[in-house]
Parts: sequence; C-alpha cells; structure tokens
Amino acid sequence: MVASPILQTPRTRIRLAGQADAAKLLRYRVDNREHLAPWEPLREPAYYTLGHCAKTIADGRDNAMHDRGYPLFVFDHAEEAILATCTFANIVRGAFQACHLGYGVDARMQGQGLMREVLETGMAWAFGELRLHRIMANYLPRNERSAKLLASLGFEREGYAKWYLQIAGVWEDHILTALVCPGA
Repeated sequence: MVASPILQTPRTRIRLAGQADAAKLLRYRVDNREHLAPWEPLREPAYYTLGHCAKTIADGRDNAMHDRGYPLFVFDHAEEAILATCTFANIVRGAFQACHLGYGVDARMQGQGLMREVLETGMAWAFGELRLHRIMANYLPRNERSAKLLASLGFEREGYAKWYLQIAGVWEDHILTALVCPGA
C-alpha cells in the first residue's frame, strides 16, 4: 500500500472503510438504490446484504494494499454515515502512472457542492501521495451533473467510446475525460 489516507474537508472525513463500517455501507447502498441505479451496473440482490458489504470492504483494502486501487468512503465528521464514495481504480504504474476515477453521492447531498469538495481533496492526494500523472473519468452523455462537475475540476474531453460499459443492463456510450497532474 502506498498510503492509507485519512483526508479532511470542511464537511467530511475521507478514508478506506474498515469492517466496522459494513453496516454504514449497507445503509448507504439501500438508501441510494434507486438514486444510483441509472448510473451503475445491474446489482444482484446479494449486493444489498451485510455480507456483500463486508466483502467489498475487504476487497477494497486488498486493492489498496497492492496499490491497485483506493476505494475511499466519504463520512460525515462524526463518521456516523457514508455521504459519498470516491474510487481511484485500475491504477497502472510504470510509464503510465494513471487511474480511473469513479464516484457517487448520497441522494440527500446532491446539489450542495459536496462531490466537488471531496474530489478536489481526493485528487490532490492522488497526484501528491500516490504520485499519479493522469486521472481519467468517464461519464454517460446524459449525465449533465458529472459533465459539469468534471469540467469545473479541469477534466478535458479526450474521446467518445461506443458501448463502453454495461449500465443498468444496457451497453452505454461514454464520454472519456482526463486530468493531468497540474504542473506536469
């Protein structure tokens, strides 16, 4: 593991989850099932169980330990609830030094600037501590919120991928964007 971050923003604490957080992850998943469904793969019923949440956390910690990815959870300051997720996934080292960024926010937190606050802090950590050169983020063409958020963070459109990912059971096109480490 390159690092096990504990990041702070004015409204949040951002870190890897531990097994004690499995019930909080389950609550986040259940509460946001309908809200996130149009933007995610189809989920099996087991996804909404405590056992699956515990496995997700264990797999995420293993990915971080091996520097393959960092699934960060965004908690309120008291760490009573998960407000959002922010994942630096598919890390490639060597000459590339890049990853894919994925994120989601609790339905109740939409439109409050929380995701921007979280991503600014998380990306500064990824460019700094992880020493990444490029962060790639892809979104569905109809996802105007993600388009605006990524553009406001400096991500530039690099392409358009036909039938890129299966979302909600349908192969969907995606707009490909990336941000190169400032000053690189």
